[in-house]
Amino acid sequence: MIICKSDSELQVMREAGRIVAETHQLMKEAVKPGVTTLELDQIAEAYIRSKGAVPSFKGYNGFPSSICASVNDELVHGFPGTRTLNEGDIISIDIGAQYNGYHGDSAWTYKVGEVSDEVEKLLEVTEQSLYAALALIRPDVRLFTISHAVQQVVEAAGFSVVREFVGHGIGRDLHEEPQIPNYGLPDRGPKLKPGMVLCIEPMVNIGERYVRTLEDNWTVVTEDGSWCAHYEHTVAVTEDGFEILTMLPKSG
Repeated sequence: MIICKSDSELQVMREAGRIVAETHQLMKEAVKPGVTTLELDQIAEAYIRSKGAVPSFKGYNGFPSSICASVNDELVHGFPGTRTLNEGDIISIDIGAQYNGYHGDSAWTYKVGEVSDEVEKLLEVTEQSLYAALALIRPDVRLFTISHAVQQVVEAAGFSVVREFVGHGIGRDLHEEPQIPNYGLPDRGPKLKPGMVLCIEPMVNIGERYVRTLEDNWTVVTEDGSWCAHYEHTVAVTEDGFEILTMLPKSG
């Protein structure tokens, strides 16, 4: 069952989303050559807790850390440790925060210094696919129309959409219905309604779409070793479109 949120619930989720967005701003500033993924995790956890929230991921199904930190060919669910970031790397950071019983969730892929042209294109296309999907969100649009938009942008650029992992609904639970794949046929699936809150999250590989999970039972990597990107926003369906809950307001 897809749960539509009330106005009061959405207000709490805006705050959860804002905390996630502010934490990402800290990550953007902290990602640089020489920093360890554990240091990033510590910065994120300290900030989330300073805002009266708790990290959504820490302890979730036994996950040991506050953020997911996935480097280069790691797609999702990498957990922080002693690994040091080097010039030319990329890192996908997934952040969740629970505030007053409701979650916000957002992922972004950051460059560590300068990256290759191919990797630059990967990041641009993955972000473009996210916003192409968001642009279609409004009441009565069918869910897989959004999925189709992601696939179209990604495959037109010559990259691959990962199929084993999907976006999701969010609210009191970190993962709620519906599941939102990043591929599919348009005009299929349930109709969007005001009050639905969704996590749209393209996951894209430079090479083939296939992935596998490492022996740590968490970290997902590309099967062929190609690099990959992950972008995600928490979005509420409104009466006439959508509202991104995990984006800071633009200044000025």
